[in-house]
Amino acid sequence: MWNIITLDGFFDGEKPWELPFHTAVWGDELEKLSLEQLRAADFLVFGRATYEGMASHWKSAEGEIAELMNKVPKLVFSRSLEQVEWENSQLVKGNASEELSRIKAEGDGDMYVFGSANLSETLVENHLFDEYRIGVAPVIMGKGRPLFGRGSAYKQLDLISTQQLATGGLVLRYR
Repeated sequence: MWNIITLDGFFDGEKPWELPFHTAVWGDELEKLSLEQLRAADFLVFGRATYEGMASHWKSAEGEIAELMNKVPKLVFSRSLEQVEWENSQLVKGNASEELSRIKAEGDGDMYVFGSANLSETLVENHLFDEYRIGVAPVIMGKGRPLFGRGSAYKQLDLISTQQLATGGLVLRYR
């Protein structure tokens, strides 16, 4: 999992794609991390809403990150979409946990889930994340959508590393 949250735990505002806190934490260090992750990724994994938002942005964006976002194969988990049109995207309508378990067993590369709160909740419940990478923006938003919903099951994690960013943010890695 790779997500950016506010200090008070929100990964999205009250409206979908309300992400003003991303600019507060973005800088050279997160750009470098983004490039490293994208170069290592065998797949990017999205739920429907995140796929639609990402596709609308990255299809016309420019630069090295955009090139990689468009090039890396993408798995889109959705029961409502009939087709996906973003370059290198594959629609998966089956059980997300079963499909990702199968794909993980077949390969040894990295898969990153960005955003995708509903899909992430399912994957957390089914113990499918090997690592949680959380960028923390130095912002208190006060309201929005939390990354981990209320009622999430207790899960003890082990800290792998912390990285302080020049922007005042942090990157936390847990296993």
